[in-house]
Amino acid sequence: MKNQNNKIALLEISWWLTWTILQASALNLAGFSWGISATDAIFSNFVLGWEGYAIILMLKFYQPDKSKLYYLLLWSAALAGICVLVIEFGLAIVFEGNTTYLQFLDNTALLRFGFSFLMLAFISILGWVWFYLQTQQKNEIRKADVDKMSKEAELYSLRQQLQPHFLFNSLNSINALIGADPAKARTMVQQLSDFFRGTLRRQESHRVTFSEELDQLKLYLEIEKVRFGHRLKTEIIHDDASPQMMIPSLLLQPVVENAIKFGLYDVTGDVLLSVHAEVKNDYLMVCVENPFDPDTVPPKGTGFGLTSIERRLYLLYGRNDLLTTEKTNSKFRTCLQIPQIK
Repeated sequence: MKNQNNKIALLEISWWLTWTILQASALNLAGFSWGISATDAIFSNFVLGWEGYAIILMLKFYQPDKSKLYYLLLWSAALAGICVLVIEFGLAIVFEGNTTYLQFLDNTALLRFGFSFLMLAFISILGWVWFYLQTQQKNEIRKADVDKMSKEAELYSLRQQLQPHFLFNSLNSINALIGADPAKARTMVQQLSDFFRGTLRRQESHRVTFSEELDQLKLYLEIEKVRFGHRLKTEIIHDDASPQMMIPSLLLQPVVENAIKFGLYDVTGDVLLSVHAEVKNDYLMVCVENPFDPDTVPPKGTGFGLTSIERRLYLLYGRNDLLTTEKTNSKFRTCLQIPQIK
């Protein structure tokens, strides 16, 4: 705000110096000496300049709304009248014995009022527009900050929902394994501990490399393989450029979890879950594919998986087209496009 006021002050000073020189030159051409011309111009514009500065100060603390812009004209007319009175009084004292100049001063009173009014009205409108735009800019910045904090809070909420959601499913599986296969239950508890330890280390990071995301995904898949045994087969294929690309943390797990839920529950026998990744046109393209039976009623869930992913991608990138799904024959494919921000 201080820099903005300084800019206004510099603009007014520049205008004041320019007009003072022009007015002094005009008075000299009218037949008055340079001494009289310079004194008249400097004193007149000094008074006018201070009144312009007073208007800027008033606008700094009070800006009439659009329906009351006529206030600016009223202020300008009142200050223009005061300006002419001060100029008449001051210059009459300075040039008390100069009859020719005093007559000229009286004859130009109306002209001085009109000029002062126009200049003060111009300053008033210019100042009002300036402060109005600054207020709008501040409001936009505030709104952007609020939106950013809201998005951060929602992203945090989505992240916090993810862990209990997965923990709930894993604990159910551990509970089922305790009686049937205690060794697998212990293995799953250890893997679950490793998984959440890695998750906590990455909690504050919104984006990680695809390589780091894959490491965490592999921990998750090892846990799921304990649950489903030999039925769950996985393959992860990616090009050479993919591991260095950036991806929102814990983005793939809900996608893979969704694929497992609809793949293993719908299909009998072994199930192959595929993850393919490649870089195309500054996008990391990740597709997760699983088999499904179109004649089977899908299992009911919490509704958290793909919906949460789509919401996270929108909050992070402002786009709704970064997650797509398609069904071909007996395959269900979920594809993510992750923009690489440079």
